[in-house]
Amino acid sequence: MPVFAVETSERRSPVVVSRGVLGALADYLPTGYGRIFVVTTEDVWRPHGEKVAAALGPRSHQVLLFGGGEERKRFTEVEALAGRMAAGGADRSSVIIAFGGGIVGDLGGFLAAIFMRGIPVIQVPTTLLAQVDAGIGGKTGVNLEAGKNLMGAFHQPAAVIIDPDVIATLPEREYRAGMYEIIKYGVIGSPRLFRRLVEDSGRVLERDPETLDDIIAESVRIKVEVVSADEREHGLRRILNFGHTFGHALEAETAYARFLHGEAVAFGMRAATHLGHLTAGLSAEDGVEIFDLIDRYGPIPATTGVSAARLVARMQSDKKTIQGSVHFVLPESIGTVKVMGDISERLAIMAAEAALADLGRR
Repeated sequence: MPVFAVETSERRSPVVVSRGVLGALADYLPTGYGRIFVVTTEDVWRPHGEKVAAALGPRSHQVLLFGGGEERKRFTEVEALAGRMAAGGADRSSVIIAFGGGIVGDLGGFLAAIFMRGIPVIQVPTTLLAQVDAGIGGKTGVNLEAGKNLMGAFHQPAAVIIDPDVIATLPEREYRAGMYEIIKYGVIGSPRLFRRLVEDSGRVLERDPETLDDIIAESVRIKVEVVSADEREHGLRRILNFGHTFGHALEAETAYARFLHGEAVAFGMRAATHLGHLTAGLSAEDGVEIFDLIDRYGPIPATTGVSAARLVARMQSDKKTIQGSVHFVLPESIGTVKVMGDISERLAIMAAEAALADLGRR
């Protein structure tokens, strides 16, 4: 059972990766906990709720159902959930269990960060994307009209519980969307992982347990090491945003209605790879390998009607923009990336246009 730990100045957060660990959820409740509130969605609670209820046993808990969807990841929903917690007798000893995908983790973690100035949260991610990325690292937040996750807080969880068994019920599209985040880890820091995703793609897509467990654990290892070195994203942690600058703009431009987050990141990785070829010295050969691997785990939905110029304009309100300069994470080679600012608008539009054209040819 791989156990990692995010080590920060304020907390040590264990990250457990093990099949069946959901049944041991109660073992990770913080010392002196009070009332338990499980933030989840109906589509997650229906197939897995009995396991959580059995794991918590006689411990009193209240299930707080959230409607789900990026369009509902807003502060009004946080306020509504906080009101239900207050009505349910929550106090500073209460604990939130965020049980769901990345949206639930973001929103449930943010609720924990601000309720009574902060209470513990246990992240129990149930999608592949959340297990390897969103559930780890303490980033929480909700969306504004202007952009994604513009309201948020860093709030490290008491524990992250990753049970690959729950992936079995994940729809195919959701599963493939999670694979794009794993591809990200290969590009930014693990040529070995990248090669395995190429060579073992059949077993990965078949959800072979041994293969899946290994690539989840390797992705978690990378995320944990990066977050431990740079919790607040002042330096190294920014490499985790590979694909996200263009991807977040695409999500906002399409009103969060057309693309799953991982799919938007896949588009963003294509655009960033084009930009890396233009500005970061990425070889044509490595670029083709990145494009081919993204395609192997596709398809990405059509980008019909999306304007490259509007995408680049959207980036000005992204939280990764500093003093008006959009920062991009660009590949130099497979396994190495660098953060670059002061990229001209013209080059960013060219990269977005190239990525849009790639998808238009499919």
